[in-house]
Amino acid sequence: MSKTKSVYTCSECGGTSPKWLGKCPHCNAWNTLVEGVAEGTSKQHRFQSLAAPQPVATLSEIEATDVDRRATGIEELDRVLGGGIVAGGVVLIGGDPGIGKSTLLLQALDALSQTVPTLYVTGEESGAQVALRSRRLGLDGSQVRVVAEINLEKISATLEAEQPTVCVIDSIQTMYSEELTSAPGSVAQVRECAAQLVRIAKSSGTAIVLVGHVTKEGALAGPRVLEHIVDTVLYFEGDTHSSFRLVRAIKNRFGAVNEIGVFAMTEKGLKGVANPSAIFLSTHGEPVAGSCVLVTLEGTRPMLVEIQALVDSGGPSPRRLSVGLDRDRLAMMLAVMHRHAGVAFMDQDVFVNAVGGVRISEPAADLAVMLAIQSSLRGKPLPRGFITFGEVGLAGEVRPAPRGQERLKEAAKLGFSVAIVPKANAPKKPIEGLTVHAVERIEQALDLVRTL
Repeated sequence: MSKTKSVYTCSECGGTSPKWLGKCPHCNAWNTLVEGVAEGTSKQHRFQSLAAPQPVATLSEIEATDVDRRATGIEELDRVLGGGIVAGGVVLIGGDPGIGKSTLLLQALDALSQTVPTLYVTGEESGAQVALRSRRLGLDGSQVRVVAEINLEKISATLEAEQPTVCVIDSIQTMYSEELTSAPGSVAQVRECAAQLVRIAKSSGTAIVLVGHVTKEGALAGPRVLEHIVDTVLYFEGDTHSSFRLVRAIKNRFGAVNEIGVFAMTEKGLKGVANPSAIFLSTHGEPVAGSCVLVTLEGTRPMLVEIQALVDSGGPSPRRLSVGLDRDRLAMMLAVMHRHAGVAFMDQDVFVNAVGGVRISEPAADLAVMLAIQSSLRGKPLPRGFITFGEVGLAGEVRPAPRGQERLKEAAKLGFSVAIVPKANAPKKPIEGLTVHAVERIEQALDLVRTL
């Protein structure tokens, strides 16, 4: 009996190597080669005839119209998708176990099933388990078609027979193809099954939603090519101990990226949150030291988030810790405050937190973090109704943030009355109920806060 030949496949780029290496020779990623069974070459690929050339069109001559979207019935999900599901589009959604991926998709399929045929393919549960979950969610009389299957060829035949408008595959890591000998969840199986489902979606016009597992680092499991071949990539964020969930668009060929949808987990499933700013603002009876409200921008939505800072004596080895913000950027901001504003933190612990579990990646949070740190260090709270935003450079300059007018209008609508913003973001016309102070440098902002 011949020995089974092994091949090592990179989980990042999908490249293969005949032996294990510490670093992938294709993408130079470390410790990403996973052992699997080498796949034989089929006769169809071994004896291919020369393909005929395909017709080529000039870009300006191609007729292009806006894609039609079908609303899912869940407003926050439609916002993240860019307005709804596109026919023939493939969506990949990932997140921690138990965070609500299957719940949200079952709710969306139930709403869609009122008007179009839908199909739920489950590889992790039985049909009875899906039915029990639908009863718990209050989806009595649901018209969603369900099949429990993990064989790709059988799923393809079911899709051809049912011809659904929207199909959910839960999850892609449980699917396998008979053409490959490796186990479900391996790099080769995930890549092949995803590619086949994408081809089915494009040829039939069925919108397919793939549920993906995540690794312990929070990234989607499987080869990185999985995210490249789909049209939209969504990530579930949030603490499983909290009732709030965020769905963020990382990639979207039919809409804006970094758009987010905010949901609250209830006994009847996930419900959209109309005013997400209320989640990320603490309810202090009186202003407290170390708290500053930031107007951040997530996709097309301005949101108000409270930034909290705590400065405490740390001894010879002070700590720098941030939750929801970049730790390296925090160290840079402390250096800027020391160099340009004369505020030293050499023997102080500095802790920064974004309230509500939200993750802020935009640099427009710099000014709010610095003012919160200054407030905690002095032990003096910022004035009631105070908001700010702006990027701070290493030279101490305060740079403008995109769409500053929308941020200020959102803050004024929620009752905030005082703002410190970059000079380039100062409104040309006064905003009712909001006093705006424009600054060019960080030392100006810190001096101005002392007088407010």
